[in-house]
Amino acid sequence: MKKLIALLIVVVVFTSCNSKKKNLQAMQTDIHKITVQEVVQVSGYTYLRAQEDGVEKWVAAPTIQAEVGKTYYFKKGLEMPNFESKELNKTFETIYFVDQISEDQNSLGTMNTNSVIPESTEQNIKPVIEKETINIEASKDVTTIGNLFKDFKSFDGKTIKVKGKVTKFNAAIMNKNWIHVQDGTDFNGDFDLTITSMEEVKVGDIITLEGKVTLNKDFGAGYSYKVIVEDAVLIK
Repeated sequence: MKKLIALLIVVVVFTSCNSKKKNLQAMQTDIHKITVQEVVQVSGYTYLRAQEDGVEKWVAAPTIQAEVGKTYYFKKGLEMPNFESKELNKTFETIYFVDQISEDQNSLGTMNTNSVIPESTEQNIKPVIEKETINIEASKDVTTIGNLFKDFKSFDGKTIKVKGKVTKFNAAIMNKNWIHVQDGTDFNGDFDLTITSMEEVKVGDIITLEGKVTLNKDFGAGYSYKVIVEDAVLIK
């Protein structure tokens, strides 16, 4: 009996250690390690040309005094393809915006990510959308953008249909396609709705999408939305 108890204790301890090891590995998988090759300062951000596992990439972080040759760590990152920096008069094929970066990977989890993202003068990080003159025929089962923004709290977590014109489309950012839609309605200046989807559409298309409403969604790197419709599918 004593031998059986001892064996059970060994099994429990071994399993616990393995579980902790797996959890630690899972926590570390999203940590990126880069070596800086070039530092460029702009208003509110530091651009780093760096190497990660032999691959060159550009990373933009809240202003830091980074040095060439040093190693830095960051978690996550919002990939922006064909990003144009007006300050630098340069278009980056791909750049990753991160909300925190450090020489010590262990400090990443303790940094206050809400305070390290400054107001950036790189206004095109978040697209500037102008209101278009659009007339969409009203439909009983479709929610207008104006009504959505007017009563947004009542829509939280609900699945809705939205019909409108595609005013902007960004593909394959954070493994999603980003669709901006207008239908001609608005509420207090809110007229453009951001929708995430795996569907591919084109600017100018008139489409109907069905997805789930999420409120106060913050993706980091300056991308936060009072109202967003997620995981939408096209309704034929």
